[in-house]
Amino acid sequence: MAKKGLIILIALTLLVLTSAAEEFRFKYNYGEKYKLVTRVNENVYINGSFSHQAEILNKIAVEVVETRDESGLLSCSFQTSERSYGIRGSFSLTEDYKSLFWRNAIGEYDIGEEYFMPVVRDVPIFPLEDVEPGDSWVAVGEEVHDLRASFGLKKPFRFPISVHYNYTGDETREGRTVALIKIEYNFFQAVGRQNMSEPGDNYDRVPAKIAGSSEQLYYWDKENGNPLFYEEEFDFIFYLTSGEYVEYAGSAYGDFIESPDLNRERVVEEIERAIEESNIKGASVKSEEEGVTITLENIQFLPDSPLLLESEKAKLLRIAEILKTYPERDILITGHTARVGTEESSQALSEERAKAVADFLLSLNVRDEMGIISRGFGSRKPIGDNSIEAGRLLNRRVEITILEN
Repeated sequence: MAKKGLIILIALTLLVLTSAAEEFRFKYNYGEKYKLVTRVNENVYINGSFSHQAEILNKIAVEVVETRDESGLLSCSFQTSERSYGIRGSFSLTEDYKSLFWRNAIGEYDIGEEYFMPVVRDVPIFPLEDVEPGDSWVAVGEEVHDLRASFGLKKPFRFPISVHYNYTGDETREGRTVALIKIEYNFFQAVGRQNMSEPGDNYDRVPAKIAGSSEQLYYWDKENGNPLFYEEEFDFIFYLTSGEYVEYAGSAYGDFIESPDLNRERVVEEIERAIEESNIKGASVKSEEEGVTITLENIQFLPDSPLLLESEKAKLLRIAEILKTYPERDILITGHTARVGTEESSQALSEERAKAVADFLLSLNVRDEMGIISRGFGSRKPIGDNSIEAGRLLNRRVEITILEN
């Protein structure tokens, strides 16, 4: 009997061990929309001396526009916004990228060479075989850097990375069973002149080598086949041909957020009715690709400044109540100006005015600080004739977009 009991115990143990092994795979559903929202706190050092701190908000809006076998074609919008570190207020949009690529079930990308985003690709890569807690594996990923603004490189700088994975076990987060995966990689990469886009480029102050490390805790939603959130510590150093070096070190954390469909026609009708009932003058609403946009025509600021007049604050108080009825949607504030002076001054003024509106709405608790971003288009998108005052009044406007994703 003792021997029989031992055999049963061994069999049960083997059954438990076998059932613990499972397959990790990305899942794709046609038409699905979601966001990955990442917040970054970063210290910047130049030649070893502290330069400044940066607070960065990354929002990646993803739509599965096609599925094939176990792969998905992902249409993505990457928005990077910043604000001064330690200062409360809204984030201002600094970069806006579009990308279109295939990703298969284990995480491998098929993406054109022209795309600058995403920065990290083929991470994570899951094994073809089943895994269980304690398993480790290694796969090749890729880093892609946009060095146009900082160093004048006009093409994406791409290089491979060797990524180490360790599946440490399962946890329950937000009512879901998630697999906790540790992801680590280090690299030291020469840039090389072949990455310069033109022979006449100035080589005096461009990256000669890039070194970096990343340590992530990746929380994988096993049921839905997507990440739930992640945490990261990173350190990247750019060694320049001038002998200088610039270091970016910090932390990041990100969330996966599902985006239910936005019934734009219904929302437009609701907002039109609310604008009429609240007697908000100079306001209109329309459906656009990004979502539903409320346009405030000829919004009033002090001359050549981003300071709102009290009459406009009263108008925004009523707009705020409308926006609060759609709390699950992020808001984008866009500023436009009439063409007076240089385009550079118009651009700066449009950004400042959009941020002033965003900060005012933030002070009214319309959204939290990650739910409102602002941008400016200067005088580049006129809707009226800048040669006459009536046209210039139309061009001085602020748009408030309730984003679909």
